[in-house]
Amino acid sequence: MSYCLDNRLVIGVSTRALFDLTVENEIFKSKGVEAYCRYQIEHEKELLKPGNGFKLIEALLNINKLPGQEGRVEVIIMSHNSPDTSLRVFHSIAHYGLAISRAVFASGASLTPYLEAFGTDLYLSADEQDVQAAVNCGIAAGIICPDEVRAYEHEKEISRIRIAFDGDAVLFSDESEVIFKEYGLEAFEENERRHADYPLKAGPFAKFLKTISDIQKEFPADAAPIRTALVTSRSAPAHERVIRTLRAWNVRIDEAFFLGGITKREVLKAFGAHIFFDDQAVHTRAASEVVPSARVPYRQGKMQKNEIFFLCG
Repeated sequence: MSYCLDNRLVIGVSTRALFDLTVENEIFKSKGVEAYCRYQIEHEKELLKPGNGFKLIEALLNINKLPGQEGRVEVIIMSHNSPDTSLRVFHSIAHYGLAISRAVFASGASLTPYLEAFGTDLYLSADEQDVQAAVNCGIAAGIICPDEVRAYEHEKEISRIRIAFDGDAVLFSDESEVIFKEYGLEAFEENERRHADYPLKAGPFAKFLKTISDIQKEFPADAAPIRTALVTSRSAPAHERVIRTLRAWNVRIDEAFFLGGITKREVLKAFGAHIFFDDQAVHTRAASEVVPSARVPYRQGKMQKNEIFFLCG
């Protein structure tokens, strides 16, 4: 009998997002793929240390241990590595007790077709090109900040997964953000005021949020295994359209922060996010000092300038 991925939360994660491959990546960049493969094989009995995405993946897999949620989360390793170099990764997965049994080792080939084949809900990688290709195909994906692997401390209860999202260009489309960039804050706020009753179009993470919301609805409000937050630079009066959009989507956001330009770093630290998704590097760089963060690239070829005037009309 075949194993079906329908009605599961499917997470694709690269080896460099899951584990600390800083040394190995430097070997790849400085000495090439053959030296990298040789190093991995020579050290395949050595455990890899957790990477910046490890705690999130571990926490998501723990959902499967809850009554009635067996098999709800499926994590799949997505790697450009060759199958011959995979033993070290699987050895480390087994050591940490991660229930991951499925993987793609593509030997340098594009991973995007396989992300689509598995119906991936979220893809985490340290490779910008891979994430860009995934976003272009409509898959929620983030470039997890790989510059420094940190041992983040989660002050909040570990039993709950905490995921924080930016609004425009992440949960919502970038249409309103384009107006802000092209015409300034006053035009942006006027547009949002005039269109407050019109839901924002879905962004790259809208489907992922809806999938999370479906899981949340299966639990009492105070017992859901996932808690979400919207952390946005919007403020009143641009808040109303956001609230009405989430209401129209019938999704749940547990906490919302309309910061109006205040730095997001301290709010994210207080929230205790297992991960934060934002489209701007200035925000993910600052946030990555206190919580794991991932930048969401803009979907290429998505909007033409002449569409802006329709929004302002």
